Amino acid sequence: MPRPSDTKRRIQDAAGELFAEQGVQKTSLRDIADRLGITKPALYYHFSSREELVRSIVQPVLDEAEEFLSAQEALGGAVEPRALLETCFDFYYRHRRLLLLMLSELTTLAELGMVELVVDWRTRLTVLLVGPEPTLEQATRAVTALGGLQDCTIQFRDAPREELRRASVDAACAALGLD
Repeated sequence: MPRPSDTKRRIQDAAGELFAEQGVQKTSLRDIADRLGITKPALYYHFSSREELVRSIVQPVLDEAEEFLSAQEALGGAVEPRALLETCFDFYYRHRRLLLLMLSELTTLAELGMVELVVDWRTRLTVLLVGPEPTLEQATRAVTALGGLQDCTIQFRDAPREELRRASVDAACAALGLD
């Protein structure tokens, strides 16, 4: 995937900040252009709509998640649950600002067809953790572990990273009934 130009990256950064501050639906392209001190036509040169801009911010993270999941699935049954949870924590932690934005903008993401993709990933991660035909108890434990892991990266933003990682992964393992 080609790297975005400096101007495109600046637009994405400013948009991400404004989306976090006031929400996607309340942020106009004019707001973004004004924050950057550029004209609206200059912004339109790079992004034809707010939806395209949102997708450009979210898509690289979606692509990274897909690559990670595909690589884990390619290992077959050789996935070690704690290592998988540690890697999931690292992903969630690295993208926690965007995760918070995504959680607050579920309607926008649904309109862009991205919610189903995220639900599918949770299902695929569950299979990696507890197998292809989990019992209801195993499936709920996996969902609790994964959701809690993600929530911890958002909820405890001020906690030292390594301490939060250990505590979060330990809690996720406990939810799964692992030692």
